[in-house]
Amino acid sequence: MPEVRRDLEALTRIPSVSLDSFDQTQVDRSADAVADLLRAEGLDVEVVREGGRPAVIGRLAAPDGAPTITLYAHHDVQPPGDGLGWESAPFEPTERDGRLYGRGAADDKAGVMAHVAALRAHDGRPPTGVNIFVEGEEEIGSDSLATILERHGHKLRADAIVLADSTNWDIGTPALTTTLRGMIRVVVTVSTLDHSVHSGMFGGPVPDALMALVRLLASLHDDDGGVAVQGLRGGEAAELDYSQERLRQESGLLDGVQTIGTGSLLSRQWTRPSITTIGIDAPSVDTASNTLVPSARAKVSMRIAPDEDPHTAYQALLNHLSRHTPWGAKIDVHLDDEGAGFQADAQGPMYDEVRAAFEDAWEGTKPVDIGVGGSIPFVAAFAEQFPQAAIFVTGVEDPDTRAHGANESLHLGEFERVCLAEALLLERLGRMKPRKVLHSQARSDTLRGPRDE
Repeated sequence: MPEVRRDLEALTRIPSVSLDSFDQTQVDRSADAVADLLRAEGLDVEVVREGGRPAVIGRLAAPDGAPTITLYAHHDVQPPGDGLGWESAPFEPTERDGRLYGRGAADDKAGVMAHVAALRAHDGRPPTGVNIFVEGEEEIGSDSLATILERHGHKLRADAIVLADSTNWDIGTPALTTTLRGMIRVVVTVSTLDHSVHSGMFGGPVPDALMALVRLLASLHDDDGGVAVQGLRGGEAAELDYSQERLRQESGLLDGVQTIGTGSLLSRQWTRPSITTIGIDAPSVDTASNTLVPSARAKVSMRIAPDEDPHTAYQALLNHLSRHTPWGAKIDVHLDDEGAGFQADAQGPMYDEVRAAFEDAWEGTKPVDIGVGGSIPFVAAFAEQFPQAAIFVTGVEDPDTRAHGANESLHLGEFERVCLAEALLLERLGRMKPRKVLHSQARSDTLRGPRDE
């Protein structure tokens, strides 16, 4: 583990932010560093580009009669933000109280190193075949993933796929992610005037665009804060002990602010739709003039149930916005992004083995099945591309990780258990014959779409 940590810290020091506005030579550096790590473990490695950021594919042939496992992670990271709120430099990994802080230390360079650690645990000779796919643009939507899978998918065929980009239930309690919400993201533009006019002379009879937009956005929720868009699916989450107090602590909800919606907290987070206005373009307070705003726009993110069709959900949202636009204002809705959810019937011999590996690594603590409210549609893309493979969605994160935020961190004790669990999983799956594997995996009901987090 000290060697694994050293290599993780080296990866974390590379600021591999995949957004266009950042230095993309750093993403190239990160891909090359990952490729070197895999080559050192004896894999045949290539760095591939299909119109986007570099991805790394490594392959190690299966011993005779053994199955092949594909291991996924990504080496690109989110921007560090403006630096405010970070207690240490974002790209200088720093340990505090048993956690390693740094952008990408958890999401998802720890996922990369968990795969490397599993290989090292077997001295580079695992009892299964191994394909490793480390993506370079997960944080910006995986736009070239479909092309990569189309052109290189034959190199990733496997009996099982481990997608290491999720979370565990808590410190000391491992989890297998079995549902993910999908998402729809739109940009809504509302217009009422062909130019701005004096607010004193025309205010009263003439509606401004910002007023109309605010009323339209307010119509997306009912009085309880639940989603008011008609025709969307919803379900019930697993019954796990999740209190209001824990939600408040994990989310940072201020004292006195109430939760919204109805039903169990986990259902509201995992299996029911939610809508958030994540941005508004309008005159700023500091530069505003006394005029009626002719046009205003907002970016709206809608999370949808794991089994919801994104196209159906988009049409429901579009219908709602069209019906609720006030005062005859003109509206334009642009589909900015969409992604499918994921729902697995995680039963069968292979899932028994992954749960046993978790239990062994966590010294007798049984894993729980969880959902995740965020959207990871590349999971659906893999499920569609490889319908015969069992899919395990795992991760290195925990409720205190703060992925994408300031002070992102990795719990080092949990990370060691993740590495051990993956090494044990390879050992357990190595005892299974490919024919048995291919006829025993659970069915995954998925739709396909690009990535959002």
